[in-house]
Formats: sequence, structure tokens, C-alpha cells
Amino acid sequence: MKLFKICLTLILTFIFISSATVMAGTLDDVKAKGYIQAGVNGDLFGFGKPDEKGEWKGLDVDTARAVAAAVFGDASKVKFTPLTAKTRFTALQSGEIDVLTRNCTQTLSRDTALGLDFCQVNYYDGQGFLIHKKLGVKSAKELDGASVCVLPGTTTEQNVADFFRANGMKMNPVVIENTAELAKAFFAGRCDCLTSDASQLAGTRAVAPNPGDYIILPEVISKEPLAPAVRHGDNQWKDIVNYSVLAMINAEELGITSKNVDEKLKSTDPKVKRFLGVSPGNGKALGLDEKFAYNIVKQLGNYGEVFERNVGTDTPLMIERGLNALWTNGGLLYSAPFK
Repeated sequence: MKLFKICLTLILTFIFISSATVMAGTLDDVKAKGYIQAGVNGDLFGFGKPDEKGEWKGLDVDTARAVAAAVFGDASKVKFTPLTAKTRFTALQSGEIDVLTRNCTQTLSRDTALGLDFCQVNYYDGQGFLIHKKLGVKSAKELDGASVCVLPGTTTEQNVADFFRANGMKMNPVVIENTAELAKAFFAGRCDCLTSDASQLAGTRAVAPNPGDYIILPEVISKEPLAPAVRHGDNQWKDIVNYSVLAMINAEELGITSKNVDEKLKSTDPKVKRFLGVSPGNGKALGLDEKFAYNIVKQLGNYGEVFERNVGTDTPLMIERGLNALWTNGGLLYSAPFK
């Protein structure tokens, strides 16, 4: 009996220490080093790519900056690690990065088998096909026998195989590991079409030698909810990343922008006061400053501003809001209440 009690005490102590370690987790780590290490796509225009001056730009990049603004009150306190589709999950699992913001699809198998947790979706997407106009194809169902450029180890690879099989067609996959090399192969004529998320196809077309020579076919063959990911078990860090994305969405719902956010601090609307930290509580609940949402909106803007700046209709990608509009405008974006 005495031995049993000793063993039980040791087990409970181990559980307590393990729980304390998880709770200390990523937030304490990033505060200690003074910045967030974010994994991104280093070659995708509009989502994650350095510009000609070496400054990182893109919707996923701004998502990581939103987390930095929430944690430090300074969106610049983030460093970026470019990752391939193959290395992205390993980098997060190993602790090389603190958060993965790299056009990553949430799936059941990834949620359950990889030791990851996905946060709020920051871009609703779907897989499509990019072709050269000279191919003369109007529909993906005319691609029987085509050679198809595709990244390995992605939902894209499985989706395209399923699509061809379901439609009784054959394809010749051209598998290339790197996004930039994949685009080069397609532009060089090594494959008839390139398949990926429609957002990635738009980014690839935008940097083509002659973008007008290429078209994205009308078929969307999958659902691709793209979301930041964190390590499983660190609930506080997941909440912080989750509500950093939701803060941008909620700001747009409330009509708060980077230009009017200071004026909104004077609002008498209880929802606005809670959201901007004038009425305290939200920040404390996350272990952050009460003005974490204010800092995100002030430095980066609401979701609509971030979307339009990086991928919207006035950018080379020319992407309409579509599914990424607010729910009040026919889209899927909907924020949990900040209370």
C-alpha cells in the first residue's frame, strides 16, 4: 500500500510538472527571446514572399505580424522561416518555429496525427488548375492524359488524383518539391497544367513572364480552409493565435479600421469598448495587454484591409473577396464575440 502511494505521488507530480511546462510553453518562450519565429511560404506572391528590398510581404506574413502585435504591442517583432510543403510540419513539431502561417489546409488527419492544432481560418480556398491559353482547354474535364505539375506531401496531390480517377481520366504527375521550382517547371513547359490552391495559382500567374497568357480553369475541386497552426497541448498559445486572427475579422465586423481606430477608443458602444480594451478583461483572459486587439488593428488593419493590401482586386492577384467576405456580405468570415 505504501509503495502504491509513493508511485501515485510520483505520477501526479509528473503530471503536474508536465502541465506546468505546457502552460508555460510558447508564450513564455517568445517573450524570453523577444520575438516570434513564424514559418511561412517564402515563394508565394501575395501570401509569403520577400519583396525586392527583402521585406516580407503577404497575407500569411501579416497574420504572423498580428500575433506579434498582440503579444508585444509591436508587429515587427517577428522573424520568418521559409518552409517547403515537406518541411513545414516538422519545423513546428520540433520547435524550430513558434507558429506556422503558411497556406496550410486543416484536415482531420493533420489535426489528429501530427501533434498540431489549427486555429481560426485566415483564408478559405479551393484547388484549381492553371493552364496556358494556347492549350485551348476550357474545363478541367478536358485534361485527360495531361501532365500535371504538383507538390508532394500535400492535400493537392491527393485531391488531383481523386479528381482524375472520379472522372475516368488519366494524368501524368510531375512532382516537384519546391513552390518556386514548380512554377519554373510549369512556365518552361514541363507540364500541361499546374494544380494547387486557387490562391497559389493566382500568385504564380502574377509573377509569370506574361500573366495574360495563362488562365485558371473554372473548376474548384476541393475545400481548402487555410489556417495558422500551433503545437498540440499549448492551449494558451493556441488561444492567442486564434484571437489574433479573429481580432482582424471582428474589427471589420465592427467597422474599425487602422485609420479610425484611435477615434473608436472614444466609442460608447460596449462591444467596441471591450474589443479595444477600454473596458478590461479580454487581454487578461489571454495573458496579454488589454489593448492587444487595438495594437493589431492600428498596426495592420482589419481583415478587409489586410486582404485588399496583399491579394485584393487592386493587386496583381486580382482576387475577389468571395468566401473570404464577412458573413454579412455572403462570405464565411464570422468572429466569435470578444467578451
